[in-house]
Amino acid sequence: MTTVNHHADHPGFSGLTGLLAGLTMIPGRGPVARLVADLAGVSGTDRVIDVGCGPGTAVREAARRGARVIGVDPAPVMLQLAKALTRQPAGITWAEGTAEDLRQPDASATVLWGVATVHHWKNVNAGLAEARRVLAPGGRILAIERRVLPGASGLASHGWTDQQAQSFADQCSGAGFDDVHVEQHSPGRQMLYVVRAVRP
Repeated sequence: MTTVNHHADHPGFSGLTGLLAGLTMIPGRGPVARLVADLAGVSGTDRVIDVGCGPGTAVREAARRGARVIGVDPAPVMLQLAKALTRQPAGITWAEGTAEDLRQPDASATVLWGVATVHHWKNVNAGLAEARRVLAPGGRILAIERRVLPGASGLASHGWTDQQAQSFADQCSGAGFDDVHVEQHSPGRQMLYVVRAVRP
């Protein structure tokens, strides 16, 4: 099986370098945040978990649509930045955690997504099991990754190839998710892979 978390050994973000990295994640993220919220069909009845929320762009988009949202990130510096950028925090909670340990109650979410984060998850099978645990029946899971070319290295490799997107979809099926789809979307100038599935 093709490895979908090929940057699992990334050291994470902390201190001044972590803050600077977070700031670089802000420009141009609006179209992707709107795309994930559109594809998830986010509404005022949803409870959303954003896994690896970074500076919180997608969290704020979901909250604008009336959802209650939890932005989860393993890096305190990212959560601090996300809070600082959030002018209207109504309906938003920030929490430290990882894909494998979200620290949220069972069946507490109707939507869970990871935007450009699955390729960093330490353990994809454990992350999918955790997603299945926190999603209520009928809950939607979405993973969005930038399309990258086979053999790319450095920053150009942060994302998925065709094979990696399909491999993650296969892992979703293996983890017990239904209605699994791999799609391509291009908000703005970038090509993205989206894997969508439903918790039975």
